[in-house]
Amino acid sequence: MGDLVADTGVRSRKGRSQDAHLETGLPPAGIGAYLTMTLLALFAMGPIVLFIVNSLKTRPELADNPLGLPSQPQWSNFINAWVDANLSAGFLNSALIVGGTVLGTCLVASGAAYAMARLQVPGSSGLLTYLIVTSSLPTQLFITPIFYLWVSAHLYNTQIGLIIIYIGLFSPFATLLLRSFLITIPVEFEEAARVDGASDWQVLRHVVLPQSWSGIVSIALVSGLAAYNEFLFAVTFLQDPEKLPVSIALYSFRSSSYLQNQVLINAAGVLMMVPVLIFFLLMQRRLVAGLTAGGLVG
Repeated sequence: MGDLVADTGVRSRKGRSQDAHLETGLPPAGIGAYLTMTLLALFAMGPIVLFIVNSLKTRPELADNPLGLPSQPQWSNFINAWVDANLSAGFLNSALIVGGTVLGTCLVASGAAYAMARLQVPGSSGLLTYLIVTSSLPTQLFITPIFYLWVSAHLYNTQIGLIIIYIGLFSPFATLLLRSFLITIPVEFEEAARVDGASDWQVLRHVVLPQSWSGIVSIALVSGLAAYNEFLFAVTFLQDPEKLPVSIALYSFRSSSYLQNQVLINAAGVLMMVPVLIFFLLMQRRLVAGLTAGGLVG
């Protein structure tokens, strides 16, 4: 009798497991899948770990054993790299550039996405095609015309000029992402607000934006990380050492007389990487939720 009850329980659990897999449409994950994901995680984390380990060595120790652990961690390398590479000014400039880019991109993308998703704008389908095409073009195509235009407009070697470029580069994708998110929001909320006498601006501000907060956070994170890591336009349109973001400050430090001091270069790279890792670990759930909630549909 006990064996019969146990067998029934096992079958019941198997049945529930099979029903769950049928509902999700996903096959059950086995040991091979977990092993593969673990190997991929180690493969991705390996260079980062080696980067951090090498930043804690001395110069002779790095030359003798580049793949080994440091005999005694040299924490002073981070202080020296911070001072010699002038990373304090670089982080401040990056904060200003990233903040302006995120604010401008969110404003432009929110208005454009709302107009394309809700308002009867003439030629909206053609504009949608244009945004898709421009998002797929390589950014290097725009450097030469923008350079001459920025010089004549006195925007060259200014942080506001670089922020405007970033807004133009990141807004098409942000608009497409936020538009696909707005499509999933029920129209009845907006219709009820219009019945109460709300204008299009009031509907956007008080009804649409609060409901699309996850999508706005997603485009803010994507544009912010892209602006923080962008190199080509920053090194082209900024020449004043006091205005350089941290990515260009690190490049200048690497190209200076410290080229042979790979230990300090590794330490400066770790310092630049730490804020991104911390920020991504804190916001990864919001980022994934925003990207998957809308999906590029419609």
